[in-house]
Amino acid sequence: MSTGKKAGLDALLTPEESVVVLIDHQPFQFANLNSHEPTMVVNNSVALAKAAKAYEVPTILTTVLEERGGLLLKGIQDVFPDQKPINRTLINTWQDQRVVDAVKATGRKKLIIAGLWTEVCVAMPAIQAAGEGFDVYVVTDASGGASVETHDMAVRRMVQAGIVPITWLAVMAEWQRDWAREETLQDVIGIQAQHGGASGVAFEWETQLLATGRG
Repeated sequence: MSTGKKAGLDALLTPEESVVVLIDHQPFQFANLNSHEPTMVVNNSVALAKAAKAYEVPTILTTVLEERGGLLLKGIQDVFPDQKPINRTLINTWQDQRVVDAVKATGRKKLIIAGLWTEVCVAMPAIQAAGEGFDVYVVTDASGGASVETHDMAVRRMVQAGIVPITWLAVMAEWQRDWAREETLQDVIGIQAQHGGASGVAFEWETQLLATGRG
């Protein structure tokens, strides 16, 4: 069980404490993604990657058997064009020492995980890392399972292990924390407009009204 405080302000995420691991957003995994509309997981995982880059949060990319399962989702790879994903054979990402070493090298203890599938390649490393003292957050809408039930049972199981379920927009909001944080404000606005669904559309509409003096 992780040792970090999970109540009050210390339970919220900051960019300075966070490290992100994105696991197996690959064609083979998407082919059996049935817990969510796949395009939504694509949208949300790319949004999470963009947010991590905007806040300079270290992000580790990893794939499993990419020579058979396909390369990492292009939208994520494009956010980190110079980073080669760690390609594993181990199902449990946290058993690959290269991944563990990369996370530990950041010196950060708030571990944010998203991936496919929730019940396997997300739950396994999340539960193990939590047991080794990390505060683990799983981004449930940038992850997905083989069925609604498998995703749901995985989230329930992880919560029992002390892991915090969260969504990509909540992660970005906690990283931003204050609208006066001007250095990342334009990135937040851009990510929200591109990936925030109705909120993004509404923001673009409001921008249009302000520009025409009709607001």
